[in-house]
Amino acid sequence: MGRSTQSSSQAPDGGAARRPSRARGIPEATVARLPLYLRALTALSERSVPTVSSEELAAAAGVNSAKLRKDFSYLGSYGTRGVGYDVEYLVYQISRELGLTQDWPVVIVGIGNLGHALANYGGFASRGFRVAALLDADPSVVGSTAAGLPVRHMDELEQIVESQQVSIGVITTPPGAAQQVCDRLVDAGVTSILNFAPTVLTVPDGVDVRKVDLSIELQILAFHEQRKAGEEPDSADSVLDRAPGPVRAAAAKLRRAAAGTAKAEPAARGTAAKKAAAPPAKPGGGEGDVQAVMPA
Repeated sequence: MGRSTQSSSQAPDGGAARRPSRARGIPEATVARLPLYLRALTALSERSVPTVSSEELAAAAGVNSAKLRKDFSYLGSYGTRGVGYDVEYLVYQISRELGLTQDWPVVIVGIGNLGHALANYGGFASRGFRVAALLDADPSVVGSTAAGLPVRHMDELEQIVESQQVSIGVITTPPGAAQQVCDRLVDAGVTSILNFAPTVLTVPDGVDVRKVDLSIELQILAFHEQRKAGEEPDSADSVLDRAPGPVRAAAAKLRRAAAGTAKAEPAARGTAAKKAAAPPAKPGGGEGDVQAVMPA
């Protein structure tokens, strides 16, 4: 891929990696698709495919070819008519644009099951990222190892960020601890955060946050599965029976309210009918009588 790396003692310029895209005005939607193109191109490169057409690459990346050509125009790459795009050159070009031609030290905070899985993920190194440290606040976890790295205490966070020149932090803590961890990362100088905790983080200007919420993605898939099965959420009790407790409770409350309204409406109509059919009260009646209203 033609990727050169920096030593851990050399500070990567986080701003420099982002400035080319912003200076050239590459839209955020295009930036979000560049990793998809890079993944498809890397697979082609591993198969020693020299060139690829826009249609073939678009299909591999899951986008339409017109959008792909527009995205590549922002990179100054237009391909060759009748030949297509040079795979190796595009791999280098996109890697450079994404800032992957240098080594990015990453710190992972929260070494539970997910933290362990991320630490052992082999795709980091091949894509320009190096796990510099694993951190946790649990004394029973500190001192253990994951992916050959020792789990260090959160008290060392600031020193690690400074010495390793970390600019990217990954949060895999429980939601209640995520904001505090985020604040400490930002205060230590981390300017990009990948958040796996199921909560929204508040960060100052200049700090980028990407959120990965697995439960939300599963809920969206559940929505589509429900539609594919032809089930309607408001008419199929079996769907609600499988729903979480708070959802079932809310649905039951709505059903009770609807039933109460349905019962009250006929009763109200019956009362109104009785009043309309009752004879008018006599003038001058006793206490409780209603004076008749005579038409003018």
